[in-house]
Amino acid sequence: MLGIDPGLTRCGVGIVDVDRSRRATLVHVGVVRTPADSDISMRLARIATGIREAIDEHRPQAVAVERVFAQHNVQTVMATAQASGVALLIAAEAGLPAATHTPSEVKAAVTGYGSADKRQVQSMIARILRLDAPPQPADAADALAIALCHAWRRDAAGVSDAGALTPAQRAWADAERVARVSTRFARSTTGGADRP
Repeated sequence: MLGIDPGLTRCGVGIVDVDRSRRATLVHVGVVRTPADSDISMRLARIATGIREAIDEHRPQAVAVERVFAQHNVQTVMATAQASGVALLIAAEAGLPAATHTPSEVKAAVTGYGSADKRQVQSMIARILRLDAPPQPADAADALAIALCHAWRRDAAGVSDAGALTPAQRAWADAERVARVSTRFARSTTGGADRP
């Protein structure tokens, strides 16, 4: 499973192998960096090259990308969206299924808490993957967290025995159930459409 933490200056790339018992193993982690003073097209091309190299070398079965969310800084959102679009395009070109996950989904999946901070995510990634130290920088840990989130979500969808899930996976599944119920309720009270 390949996870991408999209960013224009630093794009995290993490690959994990998750077995049937949901035990995860680190395969690859890195960050594709681009200089801020380079042309945007060259920066995006460098990100594309880095993602392609990881796919070619490690042959993941799927790609997961952190979903872009609204922030006060429009320039940051645009840069993240551009890198995200590149990652999704590369996945499609490679014939790999791709998905996006919100930051809170990812945090809940690996820590059991959707508002966890960067340090908590890094610490849990080190524990889950049995690493001597948390991955650095945070973009690398985030990419691994995205990969784990998607792998566990995919596995949980086919698991009937909820007791087989880790505490973080159970918390994530519970949070997703609540979100689905809230969305259905919102649609039912607005005549079938979410309000803007």
